[in-house]
Amino acid sequence: MQETDRKVPKHVAIILDGNGRWAKKRMMPRNYGHSQGSKNVEKICEIAYKMGIEYLTVYAFSTENWKRPKEEVDSLMKLLQNYLDTSIKTSAKNNIRVRIIGDKSRLSEKIQKSIAALEEASAGNTGLKLQVAINYGGRDEIVRAVRAIAADVKSNIISIDDIDEKCFAGYLDMKDIPDPDLLIRTSGEYRISNFLLWESAYTEFYYTDVLWPDFDENELRKAVEYYGSRERKFGAIS
Repeated sequence: MQETDRKVPKHVAIILDGNGRWAKKRMMPRNYGHSQGSKNVEKICEIAYKMGIEYLTVYAFSTENWKRPKEEVDSLMKLLQNYLDTSIKTSAKNNIRVRIIGDKSRLSEKIQKSIAALEEASAGNTGLKLQVAINYGGRDEIVRAVRAIAADVKSNIISIDDIDEKCFAGYLDMKDIPDPDLLIRTSGEYRISNFLLWESAYTEFYYTDVLWPDFDENELRKAVEYYGSRERKFGAIS
């Protein structure tokens, strides 16, 4: 059952940062940190929904992450494959609708098939709406949207005069999902790192030094309480 007795953001986005440093502090390989970070996503999903959060978007693998050492990237892809396969059961168990955002074309055929299977299997679930950003970059998303709009103009599907903010947003990965109210970044970094550039125009930002695998219910509540203290004016005067 969801909580409804306080101001809770409808949509929370999280940059999952600090897995590698968390592992290093424990004298463990970076991949161990990524594995524990993946497990923490499931925990936070359950906690978030109980708190009344309807949408949760997590930054799992960016377009820039391909620059990491091949061994780490290969390990992340294996972890991703396992996550997608096991999420069919966990999403059904927890009534979560899962969608993957980002450019899927660079991912392996096996991963693309797993994404399609998970999205189809969870499409009818009515609980938390979870968006996982994989091979995602905010600039890349905007470029892909521009290309799609240009193609539709060329094909006379739309005209140049049809293009406004609403039209443009309709070509983005989360076109039918409300913009995030709150964006959380863990591990003490103060960057947006190419995440949801268009969608976060009026998002509240919350930064914490806590590394992602240690981010728990208490830390999420702190972020939500911070959000509740903010006055969102959207450019107007209060």
